[in-house]
Amino acid sequence: MVGVLGKRRGVIELAHVINDLREELERATGAAEGATLKFELGTIELEVSVALERSGNTGAKVRFWVVESGAEAAVAHTGTQRITLSLKPTIAGSVNPPYVSGNAEAHER
Repeated sequence: MVGVLGKRRGVIELAHVINDLREELERATGAAEGATLKFELGTIELEVSVALERSGNTGAKVRFWVVESGAEAAVAHTGTQRITLSLKPTIAGSVNPPYVSGNAEAHER
């Protein structure tokens, strides 16, 4: 498994996927400020194909690699699995639910 995952072709660390999602949601909630029409952000269902990589040394850990679209066949022999994550977004220090709004293209970096 390390041979295919070691090249990092067609796979992304799960932590990076979640971080990118967080950044997108932060941009969307920023766009909601002052907007007339808002959408309450509810539970997010994220379904991904993952491959596992285990390091065998002391303090071994498992890494989850998300398989990019179209690359699943290339890493199929590593034992990919589909998992669904349910994420409930909150805003630190707030009891109110987050809201999203706005035109995505207007807020691109």
